[in-house]
Amino acid sequence: MADTSPLLPFSHSLGPGSTYSSIRWRSKKVLLLVFSGLFLVPLIVSIASNVNGFKQHVQYLQEDDQNVSLSPPKETTKPQILRPGSRGVSAGVSEKANVNLKGAQEKGYPQNDSMLSWQRTSFHFQPEKNWMNDPNGPLYYKGWYHFFYQHNPHAAVWGDIVWGHAVSRDLINWFHLPLAIVADEWFDINGVWTGSATILPNGKIVMLYTGSTNESVQVQNLAYPADHDDPLLLKWVKYSGNPVLVSPPGIDPNDFRDPTTAWYTSEGKWRITIGSKANNTGIALVYDTEDFINFKLSGVLHGVPGTGMWECVDFYPVSKTGQNGLDTSANGPHVKHVVKTSLDDVRKDSYALGTYDDKTGKWCPDNPEIDVGIGIMLDYGMFYASKTFYDQDKGRRVLWGWVAESDTEADDVKKGWASLQGIPRTILLDTKTCSNLLQWPVEEVERLRLKGKEFNNIEVKTGSVMPLELDGATQLDIAAEFELDKKALESTAESSVDYSCSTSGGAAQRGALGPFGLLVLADDSLAEHTSVYFYVAKGNNGTHKTFFCTDQSRSSVANDVKKEIYGSYVPVLEGEKLSVRILVDHSIVESFAQGGRTVITSRVYPTRAIYGAARLFLFNNAIEATVTSSLKIWQMNSAFIRPYSNEQ
Repeated sequence: MADTSPLLPFSHSLGPGSTYSSIRWRSKKVLLLVFSGLFLVPLIVSIASNVNGFKQHVQYLQEDDQNVSLSPPKETTKPQILRPGSRGVSAGVSEKANVNLKGAQEKGYPQNDSMLSWQRTSFHFQPEKNWMNDPNGPLYYKGWYHFFYQHNPHAAVWGDIVWGHAVSRDLINWFHLPLAIVADEWFDINGVWTGSATILPNGKIVMLYTGSTNESVQVQNLAYPADHDDPLLLKWVKYSGNPVLVSPPGIDPNDFRDPTTAWYTSEGKWRITIGSKANNTGIALVYDTEDFINFKLSGVLHGVPGTGMWECVDFYPVSKTGQNGLDTSANGPHVKHVVKTSLDDVRKDSYALGTYDDKTGKWCPDNPEIDVGIGIMLDYGMFYASKTFYDQDKGRRVLWGWVAESDTEADDVKKGWASLQGIPRTILLDTKTCSNLLQWPVEEVERLRLKGKEFNNIEVKTGSVMPLELDGATQLDIAAEFELDKKALESTAESSVDYSCSTSGGAAQRGALGPFGLLVLADDSLAEHTSVYFYVAKGNNGTHKTFFCTDQSRSSVANDVKKEIYGSYVPVLEGEKLSVRILVDHSIVESFAQGGRTVITSRVYPTRAIYGAARLFLFNNAIEATVTSSLKIWQMNSAFIRPYSNEQ
């Protein structure tokens, strides 16, 4: 039955005859009263620069020789350009179709049912069928982890978006539940889009989400559990007065989405941010509320020119001293704050660390040169629209992220599903660098480890590939360390050449001190393999700079899938060995370097290196340095992910 006293006192209903246009006009009148004088329409917050050129604020204006054979496999037929249709952009959200395939065949590579079936993962979360994208409103409640997600219940392509729902005791084994929030009101009839959960001090839950209205514009809506005594939270009620927020004057109503979890301010109010843009400046708008019904726009948390639309903004504290996560409302001298955004223009999640002023509602980056959108990426591969939540049961902050497909839409339709979620990760501040976050798979995934095998002090000579004998290589948890020959490190000539994972030739391009690492999901002939590797560059001043990369260019002989090279610089401190942890689960490879300072998620679609034909190799393509490696590798069990029954 419905909760007789949900949340806080509610205002009157606006009635079934309401439309976006009428609400928008009413909102404008309220804003004219609230922001009179200095804050007349349009609201202006000028964009300027300090002497270093990085201090910004936002203006709202309505203006317009290789010994190792790692060469690419031969294509069997001449490819033609495939141009699949766009999905999502016309509806006012980011692109949801893989429209950037290069050299794709018009008819596509002939993937058979066996190949397509192999691609489905065994311990990553996926719905039973059809499309999934952004994680929504994750929380821990009455002994259950709840995970909501963008879902098309009708097809394996984006569209008809509602909220799917699943629960777990351990973040690994999941029960599918009925749909949580569906598109059945004028304020969300064209899509129940991304949102976040806030657990109030009295234990009740507030869920704010973006709805696409009957006029296909973006508004913010409120929902809450029908019965807070139900640990499964099976039924949800939409506030009768929705929407609770529409875009302010000067902000395009199609650039106003994805409300965050709320945090409590020193003034006794709740505060959220919503992603947007002003011209090409990505911004996070700040709103304050006392009841989650009436909101006041209080300014801009932060903005960075040239970064475009900010989606799925996340804002949370991390401890400067401890190894535990923090509640979203935590603040003080022991805390740094993270601003993360999903960059619509480049489809990457970027973050920066900084200082938050509770009084002004402003956040300032520690280092403007690596500000949000122009510095560190949360994950350099296929990982987007991420969202964290505070797990009050274990005192940790947990990160979810959408891992999209990079094959063809036709193959997705044939296999009947598209997309998955990355393994949930814990988030901590790297107290050694103080400029990075550390991402690491939640400890519960280790319960899936089966038989382990160790390989100690294996010497991998220059220009060599070495097989690692395993019972299987499709579901693995790999922990590996690498050491370069010290004499080679010292004697190698200095170089002024810059290295880039994406533009420096990948794993096949040999250098003095790299690349070296692992070939996962490889077949015996190496016609297919995905390279996960380090590359060490020695600069003019004699210092070493380490890069961590994943090369998918030889991951499949299919020529209608994306095969990109991802990666970036990874900080390696004095005395540290080069280390990586890799989770391999069929078509996903998640790689965590140096304890999680740099992370890369890859989607790969081998046609030969599947089932019992998948192999694992060490390789060293450096010219001057021998590499010594030690590894521990576990076979991984499958997770139990199935529909819920009352017996559970």
